[in-house]
Amino acid sequence: MSLTPLNAERWNDEAAAHLLNRAGFGGPPDWIREFRELGLAGAVDRLLSGWKGTEGAVGPEWAKPDPERGAKLSQWRAAPEAERREMRQQQQELMRNRVLELRRWWLDRMVTASRPLEEKMVLFWHGHFATSVQKVKDPYLMFRQLQTFRRHAAGSWQALLMDVTRDPAMLVWLDQAQSRREQPNENYAREVMELFALGEGHYAEQDVKDAARAFTGLTLDRVRQEAAWRPRAHDDGLKQVLGRSGRLKPEDVIQQIVLQPQASRFLCAKLWRFFAGDPAPAGVVGALAEVFERNDRRVEPVLRALFRSAAFYEPGVVRTQIKSPVQWLVMALRQLERPLPEGDRASLALKQLGQDLLAPPNVKGWDGGVAWINTSTLTLRQQYASMLVLGREGVAVGRDAPRARGLRDRAERRARVRDAGSAEEEVKRWLGSLQVRRDDVVARLEARFLQSPFRARLKEDVLEALGDDALPDPRAVLQAVATVLRSTDYQLT
Repeated sequence: MSLTPLNAERWNDEAAAHLLNRAGFGGPPDWIREFRELGLAGAVDRLLSGWKGTEGAVGPEWAKPDPERGAKLSQWRAAPEAERREMRQQQQELMRNRVLELRRWWLDRMVTASRPLEEKMVLFWHGHFATSVQKVKDPYLMFRQLQTFRRHAAGSWQALLMDVTRDPAMLVWLDQAQSRREQPNENYAREVMELFALGEGHYAEQDVKDAARAFTGLTLDRVRQEAAWRPRAHDDGLKQVLGRSGRLKPEDVIQQIVLQPQASRFLCAKLWRFFAGDPAPAGVVGALAEVFERNDRRVEPVLRALFRSAAFYEPGVVRTQIKSPVQWLVMALRQLERPLPEGDRASLALKQLGQDLLAPPNVKGWDGGVAWINTSTLTLRQQYASMLVLGREGVAVGRDAPRARGLRDRAERRARVRDAGSAEEEVKRWLGSLQVRRDDVVARLEARFLQSPFRARLKEDVLEALGDDALPDPRAVLQAVATVLRSTDYQLT
C-alpha cells in the first residue's frame, strides 16, 4: 500500500473526526463539521499552518533563568549540614509544586489548543526523548525542553536532534554533563542511536565509543542553566562513526546519524505508529521515508502525506488505537467542552492511569498500546469519568489513596450530582436544546463522543441511563454521558 490520497468520496464526518482525534485531541461536533467542510486537503492545511511555536507559549512565572542561582549554590556549599538539610527540604517542596504547575500549564494548553497538532507533536517528542524530572530535578530545564520540542515540532529533524543533544535536561538525564575526554560517558551516544534515531542493530559498539568521544566537551553550566562547550574537556583525536572519519565533534556525529537511510525509516515508522497504529502497512514507511528525504528531512511534509493518505483512514486504523491516559483525559474535556479540573487532580489522575507527564518510566518512554489498560487502570478510568461528568472523584489506589479520598470527599460536598441548573446548561450545550427526544439524544451523543453508532450493549446501557421519559431529564442525560465515557468503546480512538 502506498501513500495514495484518500478519495474525496470517502471524506465525511467520520473521517474528519478520525483526523481530529489522531492529529489532535478530538473536539465537539462543530469542530468535526468545520473540518469536514474544509475537505481533506483543507483540513490538513488547517492543522499544519499557522503554528506559533514558542510564541505565545509563555510558561509559569518562574520558568526563566534564576539570576541568583550562583549565589544560592555558594550559600548551599557554605552552610552547615543541618542548615543544608533544611534548605534541601525546602527546595524539594518548591520543585514538587513547580512540577505540578508545569504539568497543569501544559495540559491546559492541550485542552484549549486551537492548533492541537502542535501540542500533540510536543507530546510525541516528549515520549520519544523520554526525559524525566525525577532525575533532572529542575522544572525550569523540563520547561526548556518542552519549548525545544514546540519550536521544532514539525521542522528539521537534524536541527531538533542537535538542539536535544545540547538540551540542558538531556545533558543531565543521560549523564553527558559528566563526560570528559579522560572518561567518556557512553549513555547519550548509545541512546541517540538505539532509541532516538536508528534502532538496535544499525550501529556497532565502536560507533558508540567514538561518538561518546566526539560528544566530550559538551557539558552543562549549572549556574547559567544552559549547555556549555569546553574545548579542554573534548577529545580531539581521530574517530570513526557510521563510516565517517575525522576529528569529529557533536554536530558531525548528529549530521552523520541523520544522513543514514535507516534514520529516515526509523523516525517515519515511529510517526506512523504514534498517529496511526502498529504495524504499518507494507510500503507505507518506505514511502514516508522518501517524502522525508525529498524534503530535507523535515517532519511537516511527512505528516501532510500521512494525514492525506488512504492508508490512514482504513478500517484497520480507525477506532483501533487505545487512548493514552493523556489522550483520554484531554479528549474527554474537549468533547465535554469543559476546562481542566481544579488544582492537581488531572496530574494525580494521569499518574494513577500510568502516564505521569514529565516523568516517563525509563529512557524508552511509555510502552503504549495494550500496556495502557489493565483491570486497575480501566476501573480508574471509569471512576474518573464519573468525576468529570457527575462531579465525583475517582477512588485512588496505592500511596495516593488518602489524598485522593480527600479530593473525592470535597468533590462530593460540592456536588453529589451536578445541580439541576448546571445540568440544564451543559445538556443544552451538548444537545443544542433541552427538548430533545430520547432517540435523538442517543444520536447526538454518538456524534459527539464516538462519531459512530453505539454498539448494541452500549446503546442499551445509555437508554437505561436516560430512563423512560420521551424528553429525558438533564440529569439523566449526564448519567448517559458518564455511561459513554466509562464504556470500553470510549477507550479506543
